[in-house]
Amino acid sequence: MYPALATALRRIAAREDRRVTGLPPLSEAVDPEALTAVLESNPTVTVRFEYEGYRIVLGPGPDEVAVSDRER
Repeated sequence: MYPALATALRRIAAREDRRVTGLPPLSEAVDPEALTAVLESNPTVTVRFEYEGYRIVLGPGPDEVAVSDRER
């Protein structure tokens, strides 16, 4: 799994007071393998998607991760 993606999942799990393994499968929101391929193929790309009510922004760069709280 792409490191920034793993970081995003850990942040969401922490906010939900759950383990990463207790979150729904990421594949219900995006194709993790395709997402990793895009991120690895272009270091300047930025990818945005929603997962479990959170907005996730990955990139540009492998260490840039933003997770916005869900709208209440």
